[in-house]
Amino acid sequence: MLDATPSEAGVNPRTQREPKYWGLKRHLLDLLRSMPPGSPIPTERSLASDFDVSRTTVRQALAELTVEGRLLRVQGKGTFAAAPKVAQRLQLSSYTEDMRAQGRQPTSRLLESSEQPAEAELARYLGVRPGAKVLRLRRLRLADGEPMAIETTHLALGRFRGLRRYIGVGGSLYQVLRERFGVEMAHADETIETALATPEEAELLGADIGLPMLLLSRHSFDTEGNPVEWVRSIYRGDRYKFVARLNPPQG
Repeated sequence: MLDATPSEAGVNPRTQREPKYWGLKRHLLDLLRSMPPGSPIPTERSLASDFDVSRTTVRQALAELTVEGRLLRVQGKGTFAAAPKVAQRLQLSSYTEDMRAQGRQPTSRLLESSEQPAEAELARYLGVRPGAKVLRLRRLRLADGEPMAIETTHLALGRFRGLRRYIGVGGSLYQVLRERFGVEMAHADETIETALATPEEAELLGADIGLPMLLLSRHSFDTEGNPVEWVRSIYRGDRYKFVARLNPPQG
């Protein structure tokens, strides 16, 4: 049974008691240290029985460990010890290049490929007039068969006519832009925020509805300073983390 621990002497114990889910979480962390990735963990029912806590308490502990990337919950199959998160350095490179650099096999599933008129904000990002046609590519990104992200890319159709025929499964968009259209990427502005998975996103990524996600927005430019793409990507927060090297400001 997981009892709440008393506080230090002289401190009100009612404000210092350890939540039951926290004690269970620590027990699970100890267990996970000895389990290889992919190992199943005990069911909610057995954990609740073994530690004399409610199923709600068990779910809270499992949910936190999942968000932290310690557990992997597979819909319809159960909960397993997770492999370490994919650590991606922030740099101007494609998803395909990033995964190959880490020794993982990238693939993509094309969810949507459409032409649509650019609204004012998107037109500004792509350097076209409002109403001009843009190409919208929406792809599910996988690594070694595991869903990792949903990526939605917008490009000016007038500049990249015929692009769709060159986008293959798992192929690098940046490589196509470079080899077929002579575009060399120079820099990009990228923002990272958090968001909760929508029902559709959760289904595509094999995650729980409401799981914290990493929301990336990228505005890329070529060597001549022209805008190339506007990208919005949703990454699984439990499977992905970003790494950056920080230097002191110049001057």
